[in-house]
Amino acid sequence: MTKTLKKEYQPGGSKRQFILDKAVEYLTSPKYGTQNYKHDYLVNVIGLSETEYLEVLNKATNGGVEAWAN
Repeated sequence: MTKTLKKEYQPGGSKRQFILDKAVEYLTSPKYGTQNYKHDYLVNVIGLSETEYLEVLNKATNGGVEAWAN
């Protein structure tokens, strides 16, 4: 049985920003493993696009200059 995100948390959903904010916290916490594991989890399990991942990584590392306009 595989788990999936509720529609409101998926891309385009009303609560997507919540997932992105949590991803920033996840990336900054050392207790969740190495950076390559975190990337794999966020992209392949949570379903972030590479663009979303890079935006989240940017926010986690230097305070968040957004490179792409929504």
